[in-house]
Amino acid sequence: MKKVLSVLVVAAMVLAGCGAKEGADSKSLVVYSPNSEGLIASTIPAFEEKYDIKVDLIQAGTGELFTKMDSEKNNPVADVMFGGAYSTFTQNEDLFEPYTSANNDKVIEDYQNKTGYITPYVLDGSMLIVNNSLLGDLKIEGYEDLLNEQLKGKIATADPASSSSAFAQLTNMLLAMGGYEDQGAWDYVKELFTNIDGKIASGSSNVYKSVADGEMVVGLTYEDPSVALVNSGADVSIVYPKEGAVFLPAGSAIIKGAKNMENAKLFIDFIISQETQDTYGTETTNRPVLKEVKTSDTMTPLEDINTLQEDIDYVREHKDEMVEKFKTIFAEIESNK
Repeated sequence: MKKVLSVLVVAAMVLAGCGAKEGADSKSLVVYSPNSEGLIASTIPAFEEKYDIKVDLIQAGTGELFTKMDSEKNNPVADVMFGGAYSTFTQNEDLFEPYTSANNDKVIEDYQNKTGYITPYVLDGSMLIVNNSLLGDLKIEGYEDLLNEQLKGKIATADPASSSSAFAQLTNMLLAMGGYEDQGAWDYVKELFTNIDGKIASGSSNVYKSVADGEMVVGLTYEDPSVALVNSGADVSIVYPKEGAVFLPAGSAIIKGAKNMENAKLFIDFIISQETQDTYGTETTNRPVLKEVKTSDTMTPLEDINTLQEDIDYVREHKDEMVEKFKTIFAEIESNK
């Protein structure tokens, strides 16, 4: 019996050693991602070619993927979460492995990995999209200009209570007009939505599409699809609010207990490498995060935009009450018609 046990122990040690070696020499990586096809196409094939690593990509919505990671945390399937709102990562810190890329110092300081586990790799800003043909003599340079009575019923927006991009616009305008808790800023929100006149789009994509299609003069939207419209030749212009525009980072992180840990680290390094960031800036409509990076002619340099820094922790902690306050204001506007 002792001899049999000894043989079994040795065999187990050999198998464990083989398993460890297999993990160390792995040529695989499992990536969860909610990202657009354009961003995926600019990242995954190039990573596979550079490192001769086969990526198994699982795509779904951010919420679905975070739920999946939570259910798998005792035996993780994926190695990397590639994409999703920064605030969603901060709410789920226990799902991720500490890692800071050697490329982190090359990132714009405000968007560097300061948590020790979230790596921002692209930015998306709140801005205005304007139909050039419908604009006429109207001047739209920022939020204040949207209070012009000539724009009543001609401003496109989604619902901040259900749309992430519309909620980002709400927090952006509050910050730009005085602060999240400033009464004057909330008074502005009431004036603006009085001018919007109850015309709430069913989704974020309908905002920029309605402006491009000539149904609305101006829309409260975000940078990525707006740059895509400009690139496609649509008769629209992008306006970054003169009062200030917030750019929010998309996050990526290594999943705790990742089976292909070294490859996961390579992937994080890769998405904020010079080559990949230059690709994002010139071949996609996503804004890169490096300090020195190439961008297309249709993407206004960040240094030429009046930018504001959102208090991500505050917004996360007070989101529900901000949404409720907006809903109360909107209901009051509608009841007074």
